[in-house]
Amino acid sequence: MQFFFAINIKIAVMKKILKFSLLVFVIGLVALVLGYKFIYNRPHPDFEKAKSDFSISGAELFSQFKNSSQQAASRYNGKVIEIKALLNHVETPDSLTVAVFILGEGMFGDEGIRCTMLPNYRKEIWTYEGKEIKLKGYCTGFNETDVIVESCSIVQ
Repeated sequence: MQFFFAINIKIAVMKKILKFSLLVFVIGLVALVLGYKFIYNRPHPDFEKAKSDFSISGAELFSQFKNSSQQAASRYNGKVIEIKALLNHVETPDSLTVAVFILGEGMFGDEGIRCTMLPNYRKEIWTYEGKEIKLKGYCTGFNETDVIVESCSIVQ
């Protein structure tokens, strides 16, 4: 009789462990689905339509990063900025189109601002080479020679 009683207790404990494991599995599965839906699969910001946080000349922006990169980084990194400057040339590394504003000469060559263009502006940017232009994009930082701005569009 004691033997059957011990087996019944073990079965009851095993059922509780199984129910708890199943509950943890379901909660984990729901968390994964929600994480995918709301975090991983969220829409990317539309920088073309975003409101600018700052409007600044290219020379002033480059000067601020060159003189005090940490202070300028805390102010501009992660922000949408409008830059107005003379477009010196356009580069096409790989599948990207990069607008280059040369604002200084460094130990390793030209220094300034490099703006990666959005796909629908890749052809149009070539018409502004050698002219003053205003671009809007997402500032990602300074690499000790250039200010990097991504997802840029032309502002009319």
